[in-house]
Amino acid sequence: MLLADDHLILREGLAALLQAQEGISVVAHAQDGREAVRKATEFKPDVAIMDIVMPELDGIEATRLVHQPSPMTQVVILSMYSTTEHIFRALQAGAKGYLLKESAGAELVAAVRSVHAGRRYLSQKITEAVVDNYIREHQPTDPLGKLSSREHQILQLVAEGKSTADIARTLCLSPKTVDTYRSRLMQKLDIDSFAGLVKFAIACGLTPP
Repeated sequence: MLLADDHLILREGLAALLQAQEGISVVAHAQDGREAVRKATEFKPDVAIMDIVMPELDGIEATRLVHQPSPMTQVVILSMYSTTEHIFRALQAGAKGYLLKESAGAELVAAVRSVHAGRRYLSQKITEAVVDNYIREHQPTDPLGKLSSREHQILQLVAEGKSTADIARTLCLSPKTVDTYRSRLMQKLDIDSFAGLVKFAIACGLTPP
């Protein structure tokens, strides 16, 4: 195990935590990114814990470089940053895990064991951040994202072959209101026929062909 962080107290704390675990030993420390690459080259540890913000060379670039002399070393990023930009850059550089420093005590051992076994490990907070970002980025390109909840419901019922009267009863609306919603749907989706609405709903997976 290699620990790379520019804060001595944090490194010593992590070392004490990890070495108290069965089957885990810390073989090297590094206080900057370049030293981390050198120590990885020398010791070829199974796992490296890497901070992002370090002198000389940041942890993400160090992660990329570590894999050249020591391709079997699995890197876990331990950082205060939870932005998706940092997470994606780290994963693209070859990191196998990503943890926030605030949750290090609770999750670090699990992360080390997971990446050592060849599995990716993202802390729960990181997973939520990635998913939230995906939703934000993809909602504008999702055609259904244009629709309100009520419009979505009506589209599905229309595609299932329900009549205006059936939809009105199901949703406790007047038939006239249902017709208004359906017209608005067609306008929003730039669809000019009932058949077109059905095809769109099938394409979006709202109803089987």
